[in-house]
Amino acid sequence: MTIRDVAARAGVSAATVSRVFSRPESVTVETRRRVLTAADALRYTPHPVARSLARGNTGNLGLVVPDMAVAFCAVVTKAVSHRARRDGYALFVADSDDPSARLASDGVRSAHAMAKQVDGLLLLSPTTDDDDLRALADVVPLVVINRDLADVPAVLMPSADGAVAAVEHLHALGHRRLAYLAGPANYSNRARCEAFTRTCARLGVAAVVLGPFEPTFSGGVRAADLVLADGASGVLAYNDDVAAGVVGRLADRGVPVPDRLSVVGFDDTSLASMITPRLTTVRLPMAQAGEVAVGLLLDVLRGTPARGAVELPAELIVRASTGPAPEVTP
Repeated sequence: MTIRDVAARAGVSAATVSRVFSRPESVTVETRRRVLTAADALRYTPHPVARSLARGNTGNLGLVVPDMAVAFCAVVTKAVSHRARRDGYALFVADSDDPSARLASDGVRSAHAMAKQVDGLLLLSPTTDDDDLRALADVVPLVVINRDLADVPAVLMPSADGAVAAVEHLHALGHRRLAYLAGPANYSNRARCEAFTRTCARLGVAAVVLGPFEPTFSGGVRAADLVLADGASGVLAYNDDVAAGVVGRLADRGVPVPDRLSVVGFDDTSLASMITPRLTTVRLPMAQAGEVAVGLLLDVLRGTPARGAVELPAELIVRASTGPAPEVTP
């Protein structure tokens, strides 16, 4: 297939097809969509070297995530990939292979290595200090997701709002001792933990912070025994993976959820609807965040004035894993 075949199928000129692949910002969204749809149908792909020469850049975007094994990262990555492809870009993805401490070092090394091969870079939940991130932004156009950083475009999903809603929900059900299961030392965990403790204090609820735990199912399994030993009747986990691990471990021990312990997760990944009982969780707009982040990065590449931080709302989704606090016998 040739560029002329794509042009005929899309009902545009060959020059327009060329612009879609070389300078997509110069073509309307509707025309670009028609051309890309036609190219997909015909399985047409422009030669990458020719495309790079025509554009004067690589035609690639980069994404660095903490851990692809965590569902949150996978959802965001898929959305970023979809949006990048729709706008005519290929996507390189790097996994720092550690959801906690090493992202500060390995993530930056991956980002700097990738910067040589991409036109712009996205970082998901980076733990690197502010100065290092700003230095990276001097090397390559940069957008961060799930991290508030002055002077660098960002997409935020306010974790604090979700944590407040979760604590208020458990308080309304009569729970008076709650536990927060901490995750990695990142922006999201700090926001959730601070909002949890602040809201518990406001409502007169006893609060304990346990962890940190790996943000995985096995991390939740390890946390469950500590929660039971503490005596809390409700728990807010760092993410759905940890919450699912707690529910699984409690089932193994014959501890009923929510009759003995109510469990709330974070993110609302597909896992939340798959476990029994179905998980009450804070829904974060992960896919939307990925799409918006690519849009911000493309704005930067086109010289559009930066919009700063874009906030997307969180929402508490109540399911079967939370219920009234168990009666306390004297």
